[in-house]
Amino acid sequence: MTTSTSVRARLAFVALLSATTFYCIHKYRRLKRIKNLSLNPSSTSKANRGKIFFISQTGTAKSLAQRLHELCALNDIAFDLVDPLSYEPEDLPKETRVLFIASTWDGGKPPQNGEFLVNWLAESAEDFRVGSLLLSECKFAVFGVGSRAYGESYNAVAKELSNRMKGLGGVEMIPVGEGDVDDGELDGAFQDWCDGVIRVLKGGSVQETNAVSQNGAVENDLEYIDSTDDEDEDDDAEGGLVDLEDIAGKAPSRRNGVVKVTKGDGKKEMVTPVIRASLTKQGYKIIGSHSGVKICRWTKSQLRGRGGCYKHSFYGIESHRCMETTPSLACANKCVFCWRHHTNPVGKSWQWKMDEPSVIVKGALDLHTKMIKQMKGVPGVTPEKLQEGLNPRHCALSLVGEPIMYPEINALVDELHGRRISTFLVTNAQFPEKILMMKPITQLYVSVDAATKESLKAIDRPLFADFWERFIDSLKALHEKQQRTVYRLTLVKGWNTEELDAYFNLFSIGKPDFIEIKGVTYCGTSATSKMTMENVPWHADVKAFSEALALKSKGEYEVACEHAHSCCVLLGRTDKFKVNGKWFTWIDYEKFHDLVASGEPFTSSDYMAETPSWAVYGAEEGGFDPEQLRFKKERHHHPKPQAVIA
Repeated sequence: MTTSTSVRARLAFVALLSATTFYCIHKYRRLKRIKNLSLNPSSTSKANRGKIFFISQTGTAKSLAQRLHELCALNDIAFDLVDPLSYEPEDLPKETRVLFIASTWDGGKPPQNGEFLVNWLAESAEDFRVGSLLLSECKFAVFGVGSRAYGESYNAVAKELSNRMKGLGGVEMIPVGEGDVDDGELDGAFQDWCDGVIRVLKGGSVQETNAVSQNGAVENDLEYIDSTDDEDEDDDAEGGLVDLEDIAGKAPSRRNGVVKVTKGDGKKEMVTPVIRASLTKQGYKIIGSHSGVKICRWTKSQLRGRGGCYKHSFYGIESHRCMETTPSLACANKCVFCWRHHTNPVGKSWQWKMDEPSVIVKGALDLHTKMIKQMKGVPGVTPEKLQEGLNPRHCALSLVGEPIMYPEINALVDELHGRRISTFLVTNAQFPEKILMMKPITQLYVSVDAATKESLKAIDRPLFADFWERFIDSLKALHEKQQRTVYRLTLVKGWNTEELDAYFNLFSIGKPDFIEIKGVTYCGTSATSKMTMENVPWHADVKAFSEALALKSKGEYEVACEHAHSCCVLLGRTDKFKVNGKWFTWIDYEKFHDLVASGEPFTSSDYMAETPSWAVYGAEEGGFDPEQLRFKKERHHHPKPQAVIA
């Protein structure tokens, strides 16, 4: 026998011995467990209790699992609700009934609380020493929570769980159920899957659940009819499950076994009843089927003569005459610091019904002025200010979502400019081709939420697999624009405040006119964001970061303005906007509209105006307009505000 043959023989013997040993140990443990159960009736009762595992990042899977747990209890089926983070995977062979509600997180990976369990199943299934009968005594079912917008990774965790459990001998009760948090049918899909699970658990056969399809939707025994009854839609908005992970619409209403679908061209409504209810509760006014408008607190503040926002300090916008709106509530990112806690749909392209630009603009103006009228009689609001507020001169297309996704964005901008309303548009840097085709607007922003591929993925949670390439191409597209351009940096402590060099390297790509650097706004911890106040930088932190960036540019950019109240600082290009030692960051809005109306080419230098001294960086006023009244609240047993001239 040759040496190599001898080695192979020894390895084969060791492998056989290991497998035999593992089988014997497993057999012994199983026999011992059966013996113990037979001697301990209470132990047997406990062992018969099933397990419902929730693998959840932000709450949706957990809330669904709780709902399933209650449903099992109503049907006298004993189950324990279990967080896999506190569960020992080696105990799985003891289980006889297991249900998984699993969401899919970044890049098709499981949320943190389910990583160990999912990895243990994968390792066990791929280990030849374990064998394919480890879970042969276990019946299981899996429901996945995800978003089809993420493509191939849609419900990847749920599918992997199913495959691994079957690979270890588990018996799947019904096919994997799949719920899409963005298509408005999560509630219905989950209920259908639950019905199938309960049927099997109560003694029914798998064949009896064939009405439940692979994606959890009922295929048989339901009549589909057309309906656009507004009253029924309103009824659908009440009750039922509200998606906590990425709030989405409910399933179509089911009454007497009938599922209703909407008439039309086959494209769905962007604003589902649940989205509408959630946004309305937050103060949004919904325009048509995909747009929104909301009155800003700074609009109210300047109406009362109590100061404007940073856009007033940096660019001369009258905050009480500013309208915040968006023609697209949808977005291609799910940012961790989203102000709206993801109460809007997501998508990579426009896939919804579309309203006309004129309808959106008229609707926005009508709803905005109605909200302004409600300020009549509020202390500090003079008739003159109120009248000015009823005639908005600026539109911030940055309310929520991704306005540049709207297919008729240029026509919408034309509608606004035709009314001599200036425009600021903010895009999330995922649609470079849209930036290139944009007509001139007053000021075009690109959100630069991070400076490296890894941190951008972690912060923005983009849908596109090629998000970084799209981000860089968006910066390049910005460089092609002749009107005012801005990088908007949102600093989040612990996420992106250490990327000074990487941020600086991005300057040369887009060569923006301005760079806004703002501390993240804390909007409360929610199911979609785990940020705390510790992630919010102080104004001094923002100033230090801004000064360091300006220093790296070696004079190309300098710190131009600040607005201490908003924790915001502005860097400006010195070669264009600093003339004879004075900053010209403000905008001559009338000149801008004249240039647009002329139809001739123009640049950002053609409509700039001098910045007042109180708005310049380092001024004693800190960016607060001295013509306004600053109200300070005393925190120590002085409930009434004290008015002082700032």
